[in-house]
Amino acid sequence: MRATAGAIAGAALLGSLSTSVWAASLQVSPVSIEVLAPGAATTITLNNVGTDPLNAQIRVFRWVQTDGEEKLEPTDDVIASPPSASLAAATAYTVRLVRVSKQPIATGESYRLLVDELPESTPGQSSGVRLIMRYSVPVFFYPRQTAEPKLSWSLEQRGGQVYLSVTNSGDRHMRVAALKLREGTATATSFGDGLTGYVLGHSIMRWKIPGNSQRLGVGGPIVVSAQGDNGPISATLSAPAPSRR
Repeated sequence: MRATAGAIAGAALLGSLSTSVWAASLQVSPVSIEVLAPGAATTITLNNVGTDPLNAQIRVFRWVQTDGEEKLEPTDDVIASPPSASLAAATAYTVRLVRVSKQPIATGESYRLLVDELPESTPGQSSGVRLIMRYSVPVFFYPRQTAEPKLSWSLEQRGGQVYLSVTNSGDRHMRVAALKLREGTATATSFGDGLTGYVLGHSIMRWKIPGNSQRLGVGGPIVVSAQGDNGPISATLSAPAPSRR
């Protein structure tokens, strides 16, 4: 699953196409959660802003980045209570998020809280399109003392593609947005103006460079720029390393 800024709204289209569309009614706050030890619990709020009741499912997964790729893994270390909720129209509902593991937090733990609006057939809407929301909320548990993010960037070729790789040797995560590459005086290669993704503590993240990237490094220095949690990010890179696979 690709990480996104705060809560990610993933829309599923249910039913056959028609001229009618019903907007999703579920909202979740906050869109990012951080808990410092000795704290082990927090809350999220589900809001039904629609005119019909809705049901929601709440699940927690451990969030890891392995060899530059993100994975969500089942976990019993953090639980959502309750794991499901029924909300009447125009009401709010509080869900507790609790770290139940008794193991001390070493350098930090990362999770994703998935909140899904469950599809429910509504009389008179069976021939339309209904937008069903999924929120993916990043959740971090940290000890009181943590090392700040420390990023190192590189370019590498893998399977005939060029990737931008970033290693975070610090304890804390870094949120990366508006990521761009510029080579000499050429037009910048953009990964988009919004959120690119997260780099978790002591992890590596990798993104495929959009467009034709095979000649990167032949036109001058390559500069990476982005916006991070603590301000602008900038680094100068060398040409891509040879393909590893």
